[in-house]
Amino acid sequence: MIPFIHTPFAYLGDKIGTSPDELKLVFSFFLSYPLAGLLKRVPDSRPHLKNFFCLSIGVFYLVGLFDLWVGLRTVLISSIGAYSIAKFLRGSPYMPWIGFVFLMGHMSVNHITRQRLNAPETIDITGAQMVLVMKLSAFCWNVADGVLPDDHLSDFQKDRRLKELPSLLDYFGYVFFFPSLMIGPAFDFAEYRRWLDTTMFDVPKTVDPAKKPPTRRKRKIPRSGTPAMIKLATGFSWLMLFIWLSTWFSPESLLGDGFVSHSFIVRLLFLHMVGLTARAKYYGVWMMTEGACILSGLGFNGVDPATGKVSWDRLQNIRPISMETAQNTKAYLDNWNINTSKWLRNYVYLRVTPRGKKPGFSATLATFTTSAFWHGFYPGYYMSFVLASFIQAAAKNIRRNVRPFFLDPKTQAPLPSKKWYDLASWLVTQLTFNFAVCPFLVLGFHESLTAWSRVYFYAIIHTAVALAFFSSPGKKWLRKTLEKRNAKAGVVTPASSSGGRGRGRSTDEKTNNSNSAAQNSTPQGAMGTSASLGENLNQQPSSRADSTDSQSRSPMLGISGDPQGELDEALEEFRKEMDNRIGGGAFSATGLRDSLRAEARKR
Repeated sequence: MIPFIHTPFAYLGDKIGTSPDELKLVFSFFLSYPLAGLLKRVPDSRPHLKNFFCLSIGVFYLVGLFDLWVGLRTVLISSIGAYSIAKFLRGSPYMPWIGFVFLMGHMSVNHITRQRLNAPETIDITGAQMVLVMKLSAFCWNVADGVLPDDHLSDFQKDRRLKELPSLLDYFGYVFFFPSLMIGPAFDFAEYRRWLDTTMFDVPKTVDPAKKPPTRRKRKIPRSGTPAMIKLATGFSWLMLFIWLSTWFSPESLLGDGFVSHSFIVRLLFLHMVGLTARAKYYGVWMMTEGACILSGLGFNGVDPATGKVSWDRLQNIRPISMETAQNTKAYLDNWNINTSKWLRNYVYLRVTPRGKKPGFSATLATFTTSAFWHGFYPGYYMSFVLASFIQAAAKNIRRNVRPFFLDPKTQAPLPSKKWYDLASWLVTQLTFNFAVCPFLVLGFHESLTAWSRVYFYAIIHTAVALAFFSSPGKKWLRKTLEKRNAKAGVVTPASSSGGRGRGRSTDEKTNNSNSAAQNSTPQGAMGTSASLGENLNQQPSSRADSTDSQSRSPMLGISGDPQGELDEALEEFRKEMDNRIGGGAFSATGLRDSLRAEARKR
């Protein structure tokens, strides 16, 4: 730490009642903008200078600004270890798993240390290390994909694979990329390399030359100042909202004596405001760091050939409005921590699944465990994840079996009454997830139970009631009622459309998945020919499991997309395994008789 840099932050922190480290973190977000502007102006023909610039600023942030010498050591251990594993074990099928275990294990040690110190007002290296684990574990998989034949890879894997190890300078430029060093967003090395050599910005021939994005001088990176400043302003507004609201709606207030003095309705509103306040902080910091990435050019995500409009959402990590207006669990989770969800899907969920098979319960369990360990070891994290899985199961049943009553049987168009269903869905979704994430904020086990008890465990109760109903004859009654309603309208109801046993999907879900599959099948190189192609590639299913069903069940942030179906599948696999063993294996009657006869002969 440079003393004359620390002094003004300590002085200002005393005046406004916050820690110097928190002020430094916000300052680093603002400082990244002019520095990203300078980085963008490094000549395209000198990528080594871009790497040196990223490396220098990244080290300055860790050591000069935050005095994180231990943090610098941590980054070097993780990055050198991952590179060495990728280099010396490149031909081994276990290489990416060894790298993954090494990175997760190293981060877990720091998580435990931070939890033991319990100093949330100080900035340590765990936040940056969480981002680094995503980047470097993906790097190991990309290197492993580089030695596999094309017919073993999906389009996504082909796009991100590394046939040769990068130079150490390119690698450390990627590791220390300063706009996203402290809190993300994460991205793959292939994206960084295309930004570095500017092939990311090649304009397809299908784009009218008159509609090509404007650039300055001889640079290939399009002008990105306006979208970057919009992100900065929007993110800063959310951050100011967080600072203003946190005076009244902090997680600690849920445990205070004043909270229980309010009526139940006021407590629900208060809990919602605590959740909104916490989300506002993440909205703010993630949008501000994304804006710096956009200014550097790395947020570039293709050009719409019809309009020439540039998309800058490659590294988008949050959609605040979609979050706050979400009417179901999938919409809620899909718009939160987007890059982490992609990492979990592309580098955990699909990777634990043998090639040629669909992901099942074991893949979901591995993803859930990874997501939980990646966040840390506070009991509140696990309480939130477990409850969210049950909420997801209940919500899917409700959407499959109740929502069709508010749609026209023939056209599937919304009925006038659907606006009330939508309103109820929004209210229940928001209130339920505000309850579910409460332990994520208070962290401790007893503190979480205390906060939940003060709102009478309402989300647990209505989730349990919903699950019990859909596990009872009530589900069949609901389905028969829907079939009778459709029959009166002259529509035959398929068995799966009304919520079959764990596997059925509603008509709107099937349509969405079909559209997604069609988009994901679009060929793509380093740069898309439309504003959405980069996003589609990021969601490309693995060749191990490219069915629309596996896509719809893919966990979001480690939370199962179809927990009931996957549990049924796990039980079915267990039953088949036992049948095989009992029917003709070591546990069969014939096998037991033969073994007893052999033992008798020996005697």
